[in-house]
Amino acid sequence: MARARRSEVLGGQQENPTEPDFFVAYAECVERPKPAMLMVSALVDEFLSSASMPKGERSKADLRKWALRFAKHFDTAPAVIFEERGSRGEVNAWRAKWKHSPKQHDMAGTHAVRVLNWAVEEGKLSEHHCHKLRQLYEVDRSEIVWTPADRDAIDAKAPEWVRRILCVACETGLRPGDLIKLTTGAVEQTPKGRRLRVRTNKRGRVAHIPITPKLATTIDATPRDRLLILTNASGRPLTEHRASEGLRQWRDKAGLSRDLRLQDCRGTAATRLLNVGLSLSEIANHMGWSIRHAANVIEHYARVSPNETDAVLVKLAQAKGGGQ
Repeated sequence: MARARRSEVLGGQQENPTEPDFFVAYAECVERPKPAMLMVSALVDEFLSSASMPKGERSKADLRKWALRFAKHFDTAPAVIFEERGSRGEVNAWRAKWKHSPKQHDMAGTHAVRVLNWAVEEGKLSEHHCHKLRQLYEVDRSEIVWTPADRDAIDAKAPEWVRRILCVACETGLRPGDLIKLTTGAVEQTPKGRRLRVRTNKRGRVAHIPITPKLATTIDATPRDRLLILTNASGRPLTEHRASEGLRQWRDKAGLSRDLRLQDCRGTAATRLLNVGLSLSEIANHMGWSIRHAANVIEHYARVSPNETDAVLVKLAQAKGGGQ
């Protein structure tokens, strides 16, 4: 039978044909191998090994954790399912496992979408339908700031390494990831004093931060053989978590009942920067805020800090009046 089919294809030709028509007919008879289908788990593995992973260790760890959870849930599914509209519902059903914790629920979706966006950019998917997933977590901490009384309470109880963290955070407004990397090498001389030159992690921008008198005292007290301005009790580098957790622990020991966190120092810093001469637009740019938000935060700080109300509000009014 096989020999008969071969004779048909050959059309009476010999065993080793040379006619082009034979090769065309032969190719049509042979099933071409199909490329292996890319599975979700393999897609996530490629993403985690790519240059698109964030540089910060904390961000990298968070993204890896959620990406692997995403891969585990969709382990046996081909990645092309996300090109179908129904995949949006599948992703929502997966992240609903954390609906008891709105913050985790939203993080699950955010990191899954990050993987899918990368897949589209790299040509591994033609599109996906999981953009702008509904968020459950809503928080506005713009009116939570460290007042002078709060800082005094910490200074009266906490060890020096914790006091230094709070001081530098309140005087610079830097995020925890930037605080723990701050070195004495960032200090620059200016015609009227000194400033810090810092390239921020989140935005990659260079920020020039005036060194206030309180900040100057902390920087000048840094041991000469130490490069990092902030360290743990043993003089070793801090992690973001340890810096935040250390301040939280001593906040509780100092008897402060409000849910003050390390990142809440940014509102305090906005006022400090206004007091040393930065415009509202400069403050907003440094903090990554809108000018209106920066003004609202500073105004709130003045309301909850009676000993500074008059001076702060006068400078804020001047800044607003100048069209900042």
